[in-house]
Amino acid sequence: MTNPLFRPFDMAGLHLPNRIVMAPMTRSFSPGGVPGANVAEYYQRRAEGQVGLIVTEGTGVNRAGSLNDPNVPVFHGEAALGGWGKVVDAVHSAHGKIAPQLWHVGAMKNPTLPDYKHEAEGPSGLLRPGKAYGNAMSDADIADTIAAFAQAAADAKRIGFDAVELHGAHGYLIDQFFWEGTNVRDDGWNGALPERARFAGEVVKAVKAAIGDLPLIIRLSQWKQQDFTVKLAATPDALAAWLNPLAEAGADVFHCSQRRFWEPEFAEIDGDEGLNFAGWAKKLTGKPTITVGSVGLSGEFVAGFGGEQSQPASLDNLLERLEKDEFDLVAVGRALIVDPDWAEKVRDGRMGELKDFDRGALATLV
Repeated sequence: MTNPLFRPFDMAGLHLPNRIVMAPMTRSFSPGGVPGANVAEYYQRRAEGQVGLIVTEGTGVNRAGSLNDPNVPVFHGEAALGGWGKVVDAVHSAHGKIAPQLWHVGAMKNPTLPDYKHEAEGPSGLLRPGKAYGNAMSDADIADTIAAFAQAAADAKRIGFDAVELHGAHGYLIDQFFWEGTNVRDDGWNGALPERARFAGEVVKAVKAAIGDLPLIIRLSQWKQQDFTVKLAATPDALAAWLNPLAEAGADVFHCSQRRFWEPEFAEIDGDEGLNFAGWAKKLTGKPTITVGSVGLSGEFVAGFGGEQSQPASLDNLLERLEKDEFDLVAVGRALIVDPDWAEKVRDGRMGELKDFDRGALATLV
């Protein structure tokens, strides 16, 4: 097989048959937070379609305010964990590998459910700079939240998941601690970027202690839903100061979210060959990385979820970067929502059979 997407890869001890990861994508098909048979079948179809690693949609840890949508699955309680066990069994029956994405949305509104009542919380009770929303977390709140992530991770291992991912991106709780615009605390959870990464580091330590040798992935982004232009780390040195403490805390893999994977992370740095976010993360930490951001479709994924129609796009640039080992794995989002067989079609060269994406696809679990 000459296509680098289909080379096997050992990800922190987990053997994957290829480099394709199903990106976590919120679907809101779990009434009362409980994933049902339709959710299990949805993920099973992607495993049958030869996705190397499935990362589930974000799933809420056992903390009031962790979610802002009653149809998003949770990762606590007998009913929900029972449902997740059936998801794992379904994926494993198709010889697939799967990781839950553990999530707390923080002080984040859901514009589609403006009247949904929940106990929003964040490091400083800010949705964005200067915009109050929810409660500022106390030290006891922080400790309870760290424990909730660890318990969810322990349950993931007990149920049989193959890895665990933490959602530390896109302006949600962990990311709100990273961002100086939403973290204006005057205690040990704030400061320069290494100090603002303390909360994430404590979550990583607690989760890694709970899962042992299972791979621990953390998803990160520079951009925020609240502001696409935010850049937490403007230089490689700043990026190293952010990421290396997380690696030392126990993160095994960095899942590096960009709106467009092909864009260089830093401009005009001699010798970097236009490395993207995942490329720089790998270079600076030595850890495996996952690239993600509008893979395989025209346009970019934020606009796609907002209603812009997208068509299949060339993979040439992606494959060139992967061939050079700029990053190790590739997360695919919208293309796998509309087509569970996307990986098989790419493997077999059936590019003319790849499907368009439009927002209507979000209304069903294909």
